[in-house]
Amino acid sequence: MPFLPAEHPYSHLIDTLKDGSIKFFNPHKINDPRYDKLPLSIRILLESAIRNCDGFYTKQEDVQNILDWQQQQNKAEVPFSPARVLLQDFTGIPAMVDLAAMRDALAKHGVDPGLVNPKCPTDLIVDHLLQIDYSKWFVSSSFFFSNMTAKMPRTPVEGKVQRGACRKSACSDPAASAGRPSSSVQQIENTPLLCPFHLKPVSETETAVKNQEMELIRNKERLQFFKWCSKAFKNVNVVPPDVGAVHQVNLEYLSRVVQVNDGFIYPDSVVGTDSHTTMINGLGILGWGVGGIESEAVMLGQPVSLTLPEVVGCKLVGSINPLTTSIDIVLGIKKHLRQASITGKFLEFFGPGVSQLSVPDRTTIANMCPEYSAIVSFFPVDQVTLEHFKKTRDQENLEMLESYMKAVKLFQSYEDSSEEPEFSEVIEIDLSSMVPYVSGPKRPSDRVEVSSMKEDFQSCLNEKVGFKGFHIAKEKQETRVPFLHSGQEYQLAHGSVVIAAVISCTNNCNPSVMLTAGLLAKKAVEAGLVVKPYIRTSLAPGSGMVTHYLNASGVLPYFSQLGFEVIGYGCATCVGNTAPLPEAVVDAIEQGDLVACGILSGNRHFEGRLCDCVRANYLASPPLVVAYAIAGTVGIDFEKEPLGETPEGKQVYLRDVWPSREEVQQTEEDTVISSIFKDLRGRMEKGNVFWNSVECPDGVVFPWDHKSTYIRSPSFFSKLVKVPAPQSIENAHALLFLGDEVTTDHISPAGSIARVSAAAKYLLSKRLTPREFNSYGARRGNDAVMTRGTFASIKLQNRFIGKPGPKTLHIPSGQTMDVFEAADRYQRDGVPLIILAGKHYGSGNSRDWVAKGPYLLGVRAVIAESFEKLHKSQLVGMGIMPLQFQSGQSADSLELSGKERFSISLPDSLGLRPRLTVKTSQGKSFTVTALFDTETDVIFFQHGGLLRYVARTLL
Repeated sequence: MPFLPAEHPYSHLIDTLKDGSIKFFNPHKINDPRYDKLPLSIRILLESAIRNCDGFYTKQEDVQNILDWQQQQNKAEVPFSPARVLLQDFTGIPAMVDLAAMRDALAKHGVDPGLVNPKCPTDLIVDHLLQIDYSKWFVSSSFFFSNMTAKMPRTPVEGKVQRGACRKSACSDPAASAGRPSSSVQQIENTPLLCPFHLKPVSETETAVKNQEMELIRNKERLQFFKWCSKAFKNVNVVPPDVGAVHQVNLEYLSRVVQVNDGFIYPDSVVGTDSHTTMINGLGILGWGVGGIESEAVMLGQPVSLTLPEVVGCKLVGSINPLTTSIDIVLGIKKHLRQASITGKFLEFFGPGVSQLSVPDRTTIANMCPEYSAIVSFFPVDQVTLEHFKKTRDQENLEMLESYMKAVKLFQSYEDSSEEPEFSEVIEIDLSSMVPYVSGPKRPSDRVEVSSMKEDFQSCLNEKVGFKGFHIAKEKQETRVPFLHSGQEYQLAHGSVVIAAVISCTNNCNPSVMLTAGLLAKKAVEAGLVVKPYIRTSLAPGSGMVTHYLNASGVLPYFSQLGFEVIGYGCATCVGNTAPLPEAVVDAIEQGDLVACGILSGNRHFEGRLCDCVRANYLASPPLVVAYAIAGTVGIDFEKEPLGETPEGKQVYLRDVWPSREEVQQTEEDTVISSIFKDLRGRMEKGNVFWNSVECPDGVVFPWDHKSTYIRSPSFFSKLVKVPAPQSIENAHALLFLGDEVTTDHISPAGSIARVSAAAKYLLSKRLTPREFNSYGARRGNDAVMTRGTFASIKLQNRFIGKPGPKTLHIPSGQTMDVFEAADRYQRDGVPLIILAGKHYGSGNSRDWVAKGPYLLGVRAVIAESFEKLHKSQLVGMGIMPLQFQSGQSADSLELSGKERFSISLPDSLGLRPRLTVKTSQGKSFTVTALFDTETDVIFFQHGGLLRYVARTLL
């Protein structure tokens, strides 16, 4: 707090709890009737502004603007200082690398590098490093290579095959081969033949243990860097790997609802570098996802700047259908809200239907907030929230929590409608209208009723290639391709499921959904149903809590029997880390040009993300993932067609194995109790033996290893000067000419590193083999790799090229080349670059390299018909101008070929949303609007981005 209470402009609002030892700022003491009508999410913004009012970052005018929210929404720019920052390792490592590089820059200018520290408490959760090397049916080539080189223990799990025991078609060990037919020797994915005699049974938990061992060996450099950060930087807490997914750890362990610091109590709040940060709003904690650049600013003491948002009230009415899961409710609500156009707005739930939702239900709904483009989906604290905390938190602070929330009117009761706030608008949703859905085959926004799934997939085969269509010729739609797997013949057809992943990171906060899946697995196994062994099945719990309650409820062994084994803790399939499919399956898909399917319970499934050869991917609730895996196809009508047959030949339908809502609730009540949360907290506080043994360097400045291909000091501060001087753009070329719906997946590096990519060429030059490439996520701390991976998506539609791929046209030479190679050539020739695009440029989840990458490629401006708001802010934060065509105009309407040269003059002083003139080498000129929405945007751009602005303030 910047002022002593006596000097604080709002010290007269200070109140006390208990015996006076705990103080708080009570906005209700303003005695302004407008406060009682504010949405509760806005009341949290107001309390933060009052408490942090220092006359510099936060002024009394800001407090008054928030209090006058009804008149100032969409007009006033206000600051928000969250209580803490949340980082996951993928986006956290470049943030921490930037801070380490900033320390270098200060040291070179003779300034104490120790000044660079997060001023806001920062939690970094190591959760994205996990890769599935070892699972029930195979060990991937990367595991074999690392296993042999690292000389790790090679004891496989019973019923699984491990490479490295035998290298010949017949074992040279007479004792091993005696009396055994050659057919007992198994071959997997063209790897050396192995002798089953040498397979030794171990416990099922070793699958996760071996994946963890590989995770820590593969990521040693990054883990050492993270550990250095936890020691070198103040206010940094690192949660080690193999504990849980970032948003789940945030939900179960880091969240407080209220914070107590220096004798003051105030609402907990958070901004995080993960799009799932919004999950925390289900607990009544205000929080949302930001880019890595914005998070770094908050870490360094800058408030988040936002235009005072509209708040849409979502009134829930009606009763929930017993067969409807929370995922169905999420998808149903998402459909309503996407149609309501709430982009860039706060959403706050109220109404009698809210009290029917458990806290896990609420967090699941809040988690999907990015899918309908709201900033937050906020559920105020109510009696249900308090009851949840009685089961999951220490009891001693609950009384204080309740007293404080009621004193400042942040506690919501749904019994008295007179207490309902006033909203910008109200949307009413009837919960009884929700029915089971899946989303796909390419976008989360395309929802399909499960009852219509078979018909819808058939229409996808017929439709022309697009967001839903695959355009398969009629005569080829019945194609079936036989293949051999483990000595048995199977067939693949259009719609065959080849990847089925129960990813609980977005579902494990809601035990009812995972328990439904587990009970369904139990009933299916008991009925004699199986999952075909060639399907890549996996169970990736978001935290140890999931394994705990699935085991306690007795359903975990049934998951395993169907092939859904716990493969480890962290992001896997949803970030493209599924191991390669069996070669026979890939060959069958290619031979028949089949539209094979993946189905997962995550919330990201853009085409090609799970696996290049799997074109159709669907999001579904965990129980439906299990159901479709058993069926083996998405082309099934569950009501009319059986999942399979019992050994006796009896047909089994989905309704026969689907558990009732009452059964699920009873199991949840019996197993999901406070001990689960205590167990998780104990695991996190204890750490693990691998993490505890990681060694790291000492010192205030990080000793960069110039040979490292994982951690590298970026060049953001290489030309740092004290006085910024933004330059006009003269004779720029267009690096890319893009269309509509360019997502952050198209822009930012993600997934595996293709062997023919620019990043691969760089790694090969460092004498790495393709087995050692790892993923873009793993190398996020190396700007050389990430820059080469920017716009490297195989699905990028560049109009210069005319077909999907990470290529572009180097206009002066007329040559087609990798995007990085063209950009590098332009930079060597001193040519500035722009990008032309259509509507909704930068949609998708937040990623810092989505702006850092284009900046390092030399991009100075992006001219598009419209921008995703968050991405627009990220571009500004890196000093790239987001320029928007005038209404009704586009590159096509202006008859731009993209091959012109573009010049953009900047005025001496920039205001908000200035209009600039773009002149082309063909004599055309047109007007664009620079999307500088706040004074902070202008300041950041003038300084060449937020990082350089922060560094200059320290200089």
